[in-house]
Amino acid sequence: MTGAGHVAAVDLGASSGRVIVGRVGPSTLEALPIARFPNDPVTTVEGLHWNIVGLYDSVLRGLRDAFREISDIASVGVDTWGVDYALLRGDRMLGNPFHYRDARTADGVIAVHTIVPHGDLFVRNGLQFLPITTLYQLATEPAEVLSLADRMLMIPDLLGFWLTGEARAELTIASTTGLLHLPDRQWDAELLESLGLPSQVLPELIAPGQRLGALLPDVARTVGADASVPVTTVGSHDTASAVVAVPMNRASAAYISCGTWGLVGVEVDQPVLTPPALAANFTNEGGVDGRIRLLRNVMGLWILSGAVRAWERQDGQSLSLPDLLEAAAAVEAREVPLFDVDDARFLPPGDMPERIRMWCIEHGVRPPQHRPAVVRSIIESLARAFAEAVQTAGDLGGIRVQTIHIVGGGALNALLCQRTADISGIPVVAGPVEATALGNVLVQARAVGLIDGGLENLRDLVERTQPLRRFEPRH
Repeated sequence: MTGAGHVAAVDLGASSGRVIVGRVGPSTLEALPIARFPNDPVTTVEGLHWNIVGLYDSVLRGLRDAFREISDIASVGVDTWGVDYALLRGDRMLGNPFHYRDARTADGVIAVHTIVPHGDLFVRNGLQFLPITTLYQLATEPAEVLSLADRMLMIPDLLGFWLTGEARAELTIASTTGLLHLPDRQWDAELLESLGLPSQVLPELIAPGQRLGALLPDVARTVGADASVPVTTVGSHDTASAVVAVPMNRASAAYISCGTWGLVGVEVDQPVLTPPALAANFTNEGGVDGRIRLLRNVMGLWILSGAVRAWERQDGQSLSLPDLLEAAAAVEAREVPLFDVDDARFLPPGDMPERIRMWCIEHGVRPPQHRPAVVRSIIESLARAFAEAVQTAGDLGGIRVQTIHIVGGGALNALLCQRTADISGIPVVAGPVEATALGNVLVQARAVGLIDGGLENLRDLVERTQPLRRFEPRH
């Protein structure tokens, strides 16, 4: 094991992307932000798409800046959101990838469940019911498109392919597809056959922490790197990377990776495929080092950001989220309604305050009357959903939760952290904010020999080096 060195993390979320260089050693974990760029979807006559080529260009620009600033970067790793994919024939993409919030997914649910009910799917893939899952998206693809495709790559795998020319399917992102037979962690050829989906498009699986390949010569020249620099697979699903950097004792803790989505769960060694897990709509997704992330997707800060965007459109100017949160903190919790943050109406982009108002009217409760009250209603409803999901996760995973860790952007939201602690009755530890990028960095650093040990060692390094804030429950 050497002293401190550098690796580059490409971290693409559903609303923005970034390139971060990590400096890592046995007692060192530092993140240097290099580039940040928007991830704005594009609507065409077909529907809602990711601008994947634009994102790739931003990634290359960010990596170029990283190698210009720090010459000894030893590896590059990529993580992104889950469930979305590109179909290819040879090296050519057959159209821009669809966005998981596109309305087409509803048709896929009907097509799949007509053949295989969700309960039967759950014992195979371990996933909660989410209409955005890759499996349902694939079921909407025209037969002529599927017949042309000879490869399906998830978004981080696609970027890895463009960087190295090597096409593989990293396990944590593969576990979000619904096409992985979770008990043996292999592609489920029997399921694919029963649904009439082509199995030949699925690439060879690869675990996190493996060398995918060296940068292609053209890519290396573009970013100013030596052609020997490898791309290393990480927890390519962003939540898998985030959970690596949760400074937790997994025997007594739950985590909430809180950004656009709120991923609430515990870490276990084996999938929990029980009837109670099915009834609670929990999911089992692959983690680093063969761990399982037993969790539930809660809508997350998407609702809050959607409300702010709606008000900014009304006002024609930007609003201060800290000011809105400060005003919301002055509103009494008992004065605002609780609503179901997982109601399907909150999934697509749109006017969130109006959707909250309509939910309240339909359920016979008084809607929030002004903007701070709307924000407080969102915070209270999210905190309630988080607390309930933590309790269920602990029960299903056989873990007595004594600490809740909130990582990601939600760790900066003190009101949300405090109310989650209050409602759950469990202390909340907030941070690190950059958990996803740090988890990406840690897996790469271990792979290239800058650090060693299991996940517990990596998490200990996070706890020793990153600022954390503790919120005690108020009674």
